[in-house]
Amino acid sequence: MGTALVYHEDMTAPRLLWDDPECEIECPERLTAVLDHLQQFGLEQRCLQLSAREASEAELGLVHSPEYVALVRGTQDLGKGELQALSGQFDAVYFHPSTFHCARLAAGAALQLVDAVLLGAAHNGLALVRPPGHHSQRAAANGFCVFNNVAIAAEHAKRKHGLHRILIVDWDIHHGQGTQYIFEDDPSVLYFSWHRYEHGRFWPFLRESDADTVGRGQGRGFTVNLPWNQVGMGNADYMAAFLHLLLPLAFEGGYHLESLAQSVCMMVQALLGDPAPPLPGPLMPCQSALESIQSVRAAQAPHWVSLQQQDVAPALSPSAHSPEGGPLSVLPGGPACEAAVAAALSSLLDQRRLHPTPPVRTAVALTAPDASLGLPPDVLHQEKSAPREEAEAWARPHGSLAQDEALTALAKLLYLLDGILAGQVSSGIAAVRASAVVATLDVAIRRGLSRGAQRLFCVALGQLDRPLDLPDDGRTLWLSISGKEAAAPSMFHVSVALPGMTGGFLSCILGLVLPLAYGFQPDLVLVALGPAHGLQGPHAALLAAVLRGPAGGRVLALVEEESTPELAGVLARVLHGEAPPSLGPFSGAAPEDVRALRDLRRQLAPQWKMLQRRPPQAAR
Repeated sequence: MGTALVYHEDMTAPRLLWDDPECEIECPERLTAVLDHLQQFGLEQRCLQLSAREASEAELGLVHSPEYVALVRGTQDLGKGELQALSGQFDAVYFHPSTFHCARLAAGAALQLVDAVLLGAAHNGLALVRPPGHHSQRAAANGFCVFNNVAIAAEHAKRKHGLHRILIVDWDIHHGQGTQYIFEDDPSVLYFSWHRYEHGRFWPFLRESDADTVGRGQGRGFTVNLPWNQVGMGNADYMAAFLHLLLPLAFEGGYHLESLAQSVCMMVQALLGDPAPPLPGPLMPCQSALESIQSVRAAQAPHWVSLQQQDVAPALSPSAHSPEGGPLSVLPGGPACEAAVAAALSSLLDQRRLHPTPPVRTAVALTAPDASLGLPPDVLHQEKSAPREEAEAWARPHGSLAQDEALTALAKLLYLLDGILAGQVSSGIAAVRASAVVATLDVAIRRGLSRGAQRLFCVALGQLDRPLDLPDDGRTLWLSISGKEAAAPSMFHVSVALPGMTGGFLSCILGLVLPLAYGFQPDLVLVALGPAHGLQGPHAALLAAVLRGPAGGRVLALVEEESTPELAGVLARVLHGEAPPSLGPFSGAAPEDVRALRDLRRQLAPQWKMLQRRPPQAAR
């Protein structure tokens, strides 16, 4: 299985036949620019390419009324004047003689992708479609959208494949009100949208695009709107939304052509399993972003256990922060904003060019390779080692590394670590003797810093003490997850007890580990699973998978030789880009874990801004 790319060249046919400044930005180049970039970066060739099919009228009827489908079907025989008159009956829409055919292809591409993933032909994928869909309603076109492609795909997944829980993440500058209306009373679909809102002064100018709209009837709590009330939201703002809102709920773009093409390229790379490039610059969410996140968390807390167990403040009054008067905003930020977005995306793609994906995505350095690991065929079983005398020199301060078996394992780890730091290997797993985990970790830290790593994030699980002589100079962030009490002797030395329930583990990952990781922005992440670490395979896999992001995929996991082969296997697969296995049924965090994590976050938040969930004045 791989990544599917569904497309059909006929979707470039519709174009505006008359003058309309509002609609002229929805043009065929939206697709051709994306395809050009996918080909330029060699991504199209790496995908399973599927040609889109037309959705049947019965499939369109999963969401849309028969009368509306018939109306759109009739546009095939209309002249220019009739098309313009009909288009004028809707908001920001134009019809073309090819619209019906292309809109059916767009919906059909989404259906085809759902089938490919759920039937096992693909692991994941992208449907590259036009016209778009998320503004379209049951009986009305809206905002360039004719048929609601994602809503049709969700209904298809429920009815044909028997799915009961579907998450729709709508990432666009505009609120997808059409999708929201369709599922607002449906508890089987969680709709999450972040969008520019500006206190209701940005298109589509709807009160129901605000944070306090949570759905209706049985669907209350399954509509989540995150309204951005100022322009220029950056990496830290979106990361805060991921960590403090979207991901806690889930554990259950625009028309600027260059930006659109670049962002799609990066998304396809992520779907293919390539590590994401590190986010540049210091990460600190802005006041407006924290206000929006706080408002959504307060509105959603009555409906979600994962939010009820966190420190959620009351919502801010919308009227208290709504500016008086001012012009209505329609365009997405104007040329200056578009140029800034394009420059940021171009910078990330430049990182790809200057620091391409290493030739080896994942390597395993095991003292005795086990064929039962079930690894992907292109995972490297590393046989090479650093020179014996070099390993002996690093081992000399540690008596536990003096034995031949420990030295052999250390030499393999040093060779693997050098490969990661040199850009030859993206991530890896090294086996170490249980009695030598602490010493090996100490050597790995010092070796990494001596070989050019500027910031090293070490996540130590189990009975692993921080080396006493490790400098507290800001180059190493040590996070211990063990049976001990939560503490923070310094901002670079943090300890937290391992939560006993799934909900507590997730809260620890999302509420502490990842905010620290993204705030620190490490060059390398070391994950050490020491004696009595207490993690089951799926939990260890999730931890390793999410830590790929902060360091651009450079993660080195240390596991005990005596651990089960299944643990090394699942870690290798997630570091290689596969999704981690399910954690099983959700169970809430224990009250003592909730209190300990809350107090630790409050202690650290002044130094680590990514831990903040609400504006500073609301936290006092």
